[in-house]
Amino acid sequence: MGETALHVAAMYGHVEAVKALLLAAPDLVNDPMTSHLYEGQTALHIAVAQQNLDLVKELVKMGADVSSPRATGTAFQLTEDALYYYGEHVLSFAACVGNTEIVRFLIDHGASVRAQDSLGNTILHLLTLQPNQKMACVMYDLILSCDTKESGTGLESIQNTKGLTPFKMAAVEGNSVMFHHLVMKKQVTLCPTGATTSVLYDLTGIDSWGDDQSILELLVSTRKRAARQILDMTPIKDLVRLKWNNYGRPYFCVVAVLYVLYMTCFTICCVYRPLKPRTTESNNSRDITLHIETTLSESYTTYTDSLRLIGELVSVIGALLIIVIELPDIARFGAASYFGRTVLGGPFHVIIITYAFLVLMTLVLRVSEADGEATTMAFAMVLGWCYVMYFARGFESVGPLTIMIQKMLFCDVLQFCGLLAVVILGFAGAFFITFQSEDPSELGHFFSYPMSLFSTFELSLTLIDGPANYSVDLPPMYHVLYSAFAILAALLMLNMIIAMMADTYLQVVRERDEIWRAQVVAATIKLERKLPRSLWPRSGISGKVYGLGDNQYLRVEILQSEAAQTPEDSEVVTRQPQKDPCGN
Repeated sequence: MGETALHVAAMYGHVEAVKALLLAAPDLVNDPMTSHLYEGQTALHIAVAQQNLDLVKELVKMGADVSSPRATGTAFQLTEDALYYYGEHVLSFAACVGNTEIVRFLIDHGASVRAQDSLGNTILHLLTLQPNQKMACVMYDLILSCDTKESGTGLESIQNTKGLTPFKMAAVEGNSVMFHHLVMKKQVTLCPTGATTSVLYDLTGIDSWGDDQSILELLVSTRKRAARQILDMTPIKDLVRLKWNNYGRPYFCVVAVLYVLYMTCFTICCVYRPLKPRTTESNNSRDITLHIETTLSESYTTYTDSLRLIGELVSVIGALLIIVIELPDIARFGAASYFGRTVLGGPFHVIIITYAFLVLMTLVLRVSEADGEATTMAFAMVLGWCYVMYFARGFESVGPLTIMIQKMLFCDVLQFCGLLAVVILGFAGAFFITFQSEDPSELGHFFSYPMSLFSTFELSLTLIDGPANYSVDLPPMYHVLYSAFAILAALLMLNMIIAMMADTYLQVVRERDEIWRAQVVAATIKLERKLPRSLWPRSGISGKVYGLGDNQYLRVEILQSEAAQTPEDSEVVTRQPQKDPCGN
């Protein structure tokens, strides 16, 4: 492990051996381990982790450095597989194991409470990650009380490399106990009236108004279910209710109506697109085309064409606006998170951006007088109208259904299609080879390989029966292939996708309320960032009204019997029965 004899003595907690070694070789006191796993760990780190106060005192007495040594080995780094994360400094080790005596001793001997590790985390950040949450709250207050605040910036305001303060980190990690503890530290209780009490909650770091990395935005962008559950805690849910009821819901409905009108305009333009009769004959007997696309000069000659031109301009301008609106959010959240997170509406963002580019591609094809605008129009119309489902998230009755559709379509169906494609490729090729030597006019749906692929796909979904001409003698191999395919695709694989969707349905049902609540928050924040400040005033009450400075506060009425309730007493902080922002 790259250890010295002193490290071994410290591991076994043998104070006498440590004394003897340091008397013989005092330079060992600050020697770190050198192995990749435990690089940087000193004997003092080991003594602190084992909470051996006598050994800590002896090492410090013999000259152990309490500030500089940093344990940077892979065993001390924050990873998904890490069993613990105590930071790198000696004091952070002491705080995370929860030994107040050792913490006070190290601080008295020069250890800095403001030390940051390679991730920028202070001791307060580290405490939000510890599993013993009650101990972490006690230690948090102790460390905070030892901060001299000489630098001018409060210890709680220090950000790590991700821009998170300890308060925001507690929310992102889903540490409801620590989050409630920190909220209670900053709340101001007014005079009680009867059975209720008015409480002012500081919205600094919570409200998304003017904060690009607020707790509200962090909660809806995380994948941790425990973090989303904090949305149901005071004052988060009260703030969301205020934002949604006063501004979010009305603006959301207005945007939904405008989008439906826009899609209606686009649909009319597509339905009445300019066509002219076909004048040339085709040599292909299967070609049934009667009309073709007109040239650009022939497309806008009548009054009706002028009206359609206005609608087409609206469609193109709308597509450009969609791209301009979506690009900043992609840059903020990152493409993987923005398109992959159901809460953020990821699949719907893929749909609307694809729609916008298809509209612009149709414009290019129209201007260049190239063929193919019917294809781009068709795909754009399907995607554009499918995006209307995005606005269902604002309604209690149909909002959860869109969550199920997203998960089933972009998880279950995609996985199923990958397996089904392998089966179809194999059997379609086998069907085509079986009939390859027969008369093409007597083969039914297997006269070509592309048609064999499509027919096999239809057969897999039981949309058609055996697509062969049974009035002639068929190769015996066809019956064998058809029977095997019917059992594998129609029986086994269809039931497999049904089972997969059933599992997804049960999972969404268990989490539907919190996922839907997170969707409402995401929609509210998005509207808040896109609309002018004049249309969306800041929520809460200025602290100047109560002589509390410039911070913004939210006033909440709670029962006195519930004022001191913590997440340990119940899963979340309960309140009087009333509807939350999502209507529950």
